[in-house]
Amino acid sequence: MERETATPRGPSEREQLIIQRVAEGCKNREIADSIGTTEHVVKNYLRLIYDKLGLWNRVELALWYEARQNERERVYHA
Repeated sequence: MERETATPRGPSEREQLIIQRVAEGCKNREIADSIGTTEHVVKNYLRLIYDKLGLWNRVELALWYEARQNERERVYHA
């Protein structure tokens, strides 16, 4: 399995998937099951994501994700 690295622009693909699942309201156990890992690994990813994005919790993370989605839709429809 390849080691994932973050792009200078933001979260890695795996991190993006976790962010999406958090925004959908999934719990850590559900996220872990959906990506084939453990809850502990998901918690570690979340700590890294929070640090990388300057966020404090999953509510802020979900809001960050929704803001990016809305941004993309505006650009797409412009």
